[in-house]
Amino acid sequence: MSNGTEYKDWYIPLSHDSLTLREAHKTLEQVGAEQQEVPLMVKLVENPKFKLPGITIFHGAVDLQTHDYIHIILGRGLLPADESFTIGFTMGSTSKVSNAEAELFALVSKHLYPKAYKFRDRDLAIFRDALHLAMVSHCVALDQVEYTNYLDDKLVDIRQQLHIDTDLLSAYYRVEKRLYPDSKASQRLIRD
Repeated sequence: MSNGTEYKDWYIPLSHDSLTLREAHKTLEQVGAEQQEVPLMVKLVENPKFKLPGITIFHGAVDLQTHDYIHIILGRGLLPADESFTIGFTMGSTSKVSNAEAELFALVSKHLYPKAYKFRDRDLAIFRDALHLAMVSHCVALDQVEYTNYLDDKLVDIRQQLHIDTDLLSAYYRVEKRLYPDSKASQRLIRD
């Protein structure tokens, strides 16, 4: 876990599972973006507040606070690889994402997002991996969880209640670490 001084360094590894969601979120509040700092294009794609009534373009859209809670639950930081994993896993957990929807998201995030938010090819590979990992994990649809009900629960207990398979996540994180040896986000996921 980082000292909370910079967003690039922030993350809470899966192994820090005795923290409560509230404790973990407090460390993120010190470095995370405020809602008004998120560019409009990102909000239009990822935040359900901007959804057209009756039309779902991207499944798994959540508000910023919920997105932050999911980062914590999945043991991911705030770097692009972490963002792409968190979004992919959230979308995949809905079990409603088609290949066309996944590819449309990939195109939007690669070509229409502002520069600091754009996903590179590696980030999109991680997004696709996370999407599929969530689909096979059969966890609860993460976009449907009321995380404020879990604020004083330990992360280990929350993960169990949501059917988040930490062994599966750890196995994937080991693979990601091997695949991307020059990625800070991928290298810090598992400490060997």
